[in-house]
Formats: sequence, structure tokens, C-alpha cells
Amino acid sequence: MAPKNAQSNKKQATAAAKAVKKGSYAGKKTKVRTSTTFRRPKTLELSRAPKYPRVSIPKQPRLDAGKILIHPLNTESAMKKIEEHNTLVFIVDTKANKRQIKAALKTQYDVECVKVNTLIRPDGTKKAFARLTADTDALDIAATKLAIV
Repeated sequence: MAPKNAQSNKKQATAAAKAVKKGSYAGKKTKVRTSTTFRRPKTLELSRAPKYPRVSIPKQPRLDAGKILIHPLNTESAMKKIEEHNTLVFIVDTKANKRQIKAALKTQYDVECVKVNTLIRPDGTKKAFARLTADTDALDIAATKLAIV
């Protein structure tokens, strides 16, 4: 006695033979390569969900508003800048950039700067010239908030 699925096997075989005779198999499709170098495919990278923090205390920023502005200058040339050009002159941290100096002035003294010019002095410190907006008076800020006039 033949097995029960022999009938279905025969049906499947005849269907396969018919398909081969008809020619339904078109062959393996080849991928068109546009580059001569092989690049490994990008795979799924799941975002991390750590069970515990790897460092106990997060790092503090190297420069904050208090560390950037070291002190204002009150030399004769600095006073001339304050009176004639509406510009405040500061000694700042050497690692601070112009954007950081501008932000530090905003947070510490509540003044808006038009632009900041910097230079490195011969003694190695950085000097910043902060040009204030037309509506704020540098002489008034120097007298009230900086107490240098």
C-alpha cells in the first residue's frame, strides 16, 4: 500500500515538470554594482539602554561664564575705548572663543554685544574687546556693574 501523501507528491512532481517544460525559471538575478570597491552593508544598530551609569559623576564644562571673563581692564586705552567706541575691554581665558565670550557677557552683565574682537597679548593672556549695542552705554555699565570708572 502506497503512503497517503504519494498522491500529493505525484501532483507536485507533475506541476514541477510542467513548469520546467514551460520555462518559468528565468535564472538568478544579479545585482548591478556601480562601484569597484566593496562596502560592508550597514546593519541595525540599536540605541544603548545601560543598566547603570558607567561614570559616577558627569564631567563639568571646562569653561563656564565665571571662568571665561577673568577681569575687566581699566587702563587709559581701555577707558578711551569705553568712552569713544562703546566697547568694554576684558582679560579672558585663552581657551575661550568669541561666541563663548559673548554668551558670558550676556549671562554675567546682561549686555548685548554687536561683536567681539580678541587678541593674544605678549604676556600670553587673551584680551577681548566687546562692542556693545547702540542702545546700551558702555560707560554706564563700566560704572555700575564693573565699578572701574
